[in-house]
Amino acid sequence: MTGSEIDYAALFAELPSPNLLLDPELTIVDANRAYQRATGRSRDDIVGQYLFDAFPANPADPQADGVQNLHASLLRVLELGRTDTMALQRYDIPDVGRPGSFQERWWSPVNTPVMGHDGTVRLIIHRVEDVTGFVKARSPLGVPDGPNALHEQNTEAELYVRAQELQKVNEELRRAHARESQVALTLQEAMLYSPDLPRPGVAVRYLPAVGTLNVCGDWYDVTDAPGSGFSAAVGDVVGHGLEAAGVMGMLRSALSAAMRATDRPAHALQILGLYANSVEGAQSATAVKVRVHTDEQVLAYSSAGHLPPVLLHAEGDCELLDQATDPPLATRGESGTRPEARTPYRPGDCLVLYTDGLIERRDEDIDEGIARLTSALAFSGGRDAEQVADEVLARLGVSEGARDDIALVVINL
Repeated sequence: MTGSEIDYAALFAELPSPNLLLDPELTIVDANRAYQRATGRSRDDIVGQYLFDAFPANPADPQADGVQNLHASLLRVLELGRTDTMALQRYDIPDVGRPGSFQERWWSPVNTPVMGHDGTVRLIIHRVEDVTGFVKARSPLGVPDGPNALHEQNTEAELYVRAQELQKVNEELRRAHARESQVALTLQEAMLYSPDLPRPGVAVRYLPAVGTLNVCGDWYDVTDAPGSGFSAAVGDVVGHGLEAAGVMGMLRSALSAAMRATDRPAHALQILGLYANSVEGAQSATAVKVRVHTDEQVLAYSSAGHLPPVLLHAEGDCELLDQATDPPLATRGESGTRPEARTPYRPGDCLVLYTDGLIERRDEDIDEGIARLTSALAFSGGRDAEQVADEVLARLGVSEGARDDIALVVINL
């Protein structure tokens, strides 16, 4: 049987565990047969209802926190796009045979996102196991007689209490992580602030490595230059996290100052190299700077161990700016002059600067990654910078990030 022949609606309906489908507004989209049996509610009765209107809190139980806990879990799934497994919950449900009354119910819930092609959560699968019978069987009235009965009852009660405590601890850790992530993101945005951006014809994309705190060692910068034109640069510090981001911030600031003080990319990188020699953690950092001379329609560039920028011509062919490459920063004494090269461009061309996370793949030669990039860019000749940036990320399969950090600058010339 091929994938296209599978009836997923029928498969969902017959799943043995109770399952609900929810949309991002937490409206019930579907309920399988097991869920209908577990709750005594028909599909037609609940589909289209807001989840917590269909299954409200039990007003007779002021200590009930099932609605609150489930709502928090579903919001985490929507925000993070990750499965959230909940601790054992008491969540009483309306008794369909006695309006206004509730039945005691105990559930073991798992909430799983269904992601769309754009990386957003399109649906949530709310799967539960009804363990009410088990919990009641272990209650004081239901525990079988025997020498170990009281011990088993106390042990299971203790496990339930510990599960609830663990859920509270996890919630506190989630809040702390969210605060830390927000601080890190604010720090990153401050360090990447460029007073000369935004500017027409320039698109930037910044994607920290998947699973990090939204901070990394990659950077970009676009600055006005003395005379006509402007300069652009990208760089990469080894590592991830706050330490790499701190080094990145220092190197980026130094290069940004150097770019404003000199018209020659090689000289700017030589100054940066001298500074990097005194910065712990800057060893083997890479950077490339390009000076765009709009009056001459010429690009002057120099690279300190960085991957070559790409000049995408309007016709779709690509030219690598790889004629002025030197070792990375802080790997030489900077006593000599770094190399610099120049190449002409035509109006309608596009300059692309990037870091290695865009193209590097495990167990693959870097030249293969560069070839894949130029092949992807060949489809974008003549398009505006924003379109080129989005298209190249999509064609390389990294629109939602990759294993390594990504900085991308696209400039219409």
